[in-house]
Amino acid sequence: MSTTHPSPDEPTPVASLCLFCGANVGARPAYAEAARALGRLLARDGLTLVYGGGSVGLMNECATAALAAGGRVVGVITEALIAREVGHKGLTEMHVVATMHPRKALMARVVGHKGLTEMHVVATMHQRKALMAQRSDAFVVLPGGYGTLDELCEMLTWNQLGIHAKPVVIVNVEGFFDGLLAQLDRAQADGVLKAEHRAMLVVVTGVDGVPRAIRGWHAPAEAKALRRGAPRP
Repeated sequence: MSTTHPSPDEPTPVASLCLFCGANVGARPAYAEAARALGRLLARDGLTLVYGGGSVGLMNECATAALAAGGRVVGVITEALIAREVGHKGLTEMHVVATMHPRKALMARVVGHKGLTEMHVVATMHQRKALMAQRSDAFVVLPGGYGTLDELCEMLTWNQLGIHAKPVVIVNVEGFFDGLLAQLDRAQADGVLKAEHRAMLVVVTGVDGVPRAIRGWHAPAEAKALRRGAPRP
């Protein structure tokens, strides 16, 4: 299994970081510990956390820790998830997109996380992902399920296609992503994934490695050329 070692030169400027992770805390305490540590780290460094807006799972652990440490947190959630009452109850502000019916806007204010700095409610999961990407300069991935893997792969694909050029960092807590990384190595070895695209994904073993990984990230030269005419998500 290969691990990308970021170069320390030409740092990537970052003001906000998007977290992809599970809506469950998982069976291993290290997962929640990593989520809380990331929240505290972002608050310490003055970076805004952008995440899925929920009050459950690892995402909640990170958001709550960031808020407790004085950090800025932006949530992006769908109408359907708000209706299930999983919005984080700690937001300071809530923002609803223009297409929302006023009654839905009120519902969002009642149900969403009441402690976040901002909460954006959108109609679909596609809009949610696009807005999270627009509001973020980099992406960090902690353990999670299908949704987490979907978000991870889409952000990498957007880098590959030149839609954006933003670092994507996996925190491989207790080897959680070992199987996925082995699959990517197999894809590269079998010629279906280019080496420069495999190298876009940076892997660290702990949250404390995230800042350096982001600073040292570089977009593939091919993606830079594509970006001039790339479609928007």
